[in-house]
Amino acid sequence: MELVIYILLITTSVVGLAFIVERGLALRWNKVVPPEVTAAVNSCQTHEDVPMLKRVCQQHDSPLSRLLLLAAEHLSWPKTENVDAIQTRARRELVKLERGLVVLEIIVGIAPLLGLVGTIIGMMTVFSDVGHAGLNDAAKLAQGIALILRATLIGLMIAIPSLIFWSYYTKKIEILAVEMETLCDEFVRRQYREEKR
Repeated sequence: MELVIYILLITTSVVGLAFIVERGLALRWNKVVPPEVTAAVNSCQTHEDVPMLKRVCQQHDSPLSRLLLLAAEHLSWPKTENVDAIQTRARRELVKLERGLVVLEIIVGIAPLLGLVGTIIGMMTVFSDVGHAGLNDAAKLAQGIALILRATLIGLMIAIPSLIFWSYYTKKIEILAVEMETLCDEFVRRQYREEKR
């Protein structure tokens, strides 16, 4: 039974590490908010500049690019409808960015619990042995307790880095979302202001 707990702990650590690396690569700033797209938004002042922005967005596929392409394609719509369409797409893009974070959150919860289950199973085994053999060898008892506490330690060592990265990625997604919202808002306001003139 202890072996099963250790296998589960190792599996949990491997899954956690895979998601930490995958989200680290997916949430790079340049991949979500490419500097080329940011520069294109800043230089897109009039309706004549929109085709240039579209070209840059198509060349640099990213969540921000997809939002800006949607906004640019719907400039003929009323502003409120365009903004609603952007917000709907933005929610979908955020869900994609958050993909995998729920796995890290689950690992933060279950790793210490698996470690605790391993400790309890180990304690039951040690005290069962003590019940049969008596307390003749205190060194053997101490060695058994040290061995079973290892499961709790492993569980905590899996949960702590997972919690750190989950918190970091959650905050980073929040910052990326604010940046994308700001850039899309600037683009839309500028284009509809130009239209009024």
